[in-house]
Amino acid sequence: MNMYLFLYDLMQFCGHSWIFTNMIIRFMTFGKESLADTFHSIGFVMRLCQLLSVLEILHILIGIDKSRLLPRFLQITERIIVLFVVINSQEEVQGKYVVCVLFFLWNLLDVIRYTYNMLARMGIYYLPLTWLNFSLCIPLYPLSVLAKGFAICVSLPYFESFGTYSIKLPFPFTFSIYFPYVLKMYLLVLFAGMCFIIQNLISERTAHLRTGNIKNKRS
Repeated sequence: MNMYLFLYDLMQFCGHSWIFTNMIIRFMTFGKESLADTFHSIGFVMRLCQLLSVLEILHILIGIDKSRLLPRFLQITERIIVLFVVINSQEEVQGKYVVCVLFFLWNLLDVIRYTYNMLARMGIYYLPLTWLNFSLCIPLYPLSVLAKGFAICVSLPYFESFGTYSIKLPFPFTFSIYFPYVLKMYLLVLFAGMCFIIQNLISERTAHLRTGNIKNKRS
């Protein structure tokens, strides 16, 4: 199972590294013009990596990953909802700068996280990388949540205009789902979940840095 988890982390590392490198090279080459085309150039690989990340929930459920289920579940579902439901369904949103910002934050965090995970599978704990992995996410995760919230707010006029995902049942059922209202309610869930996840990130940082210092002293 350790080899399987290593290969999984390696696949995710390669995918997110490609996206991150591609974004940087495109920005250095084309400047601000590249920002509006971010989704079209890397969207397929981004969707693939995020779909693959659903396996992490399964890893926790079957016991091969010792991470806490609820925080990881919330983080993965946040990305799935924003990427597939909000951004992928509205072409007008795909060209917004906030999509580039969101992808940059996600991939920066994931390149570091999967690098740390791969080394940890081999029993290698590099203290600066451990510190970076468990410290950088604390300020960057709230920024990513703000970017998700902004992407949802930007998408609302398009969901209202096109009626995407809104459902109105015919007679005799007098029931309808107006999807912009669902997204507005989800915004509350998103920011409430952020507080819970930040608390979990801080506790993880304390525990892992303490363990890392002990291992570093022993070596």
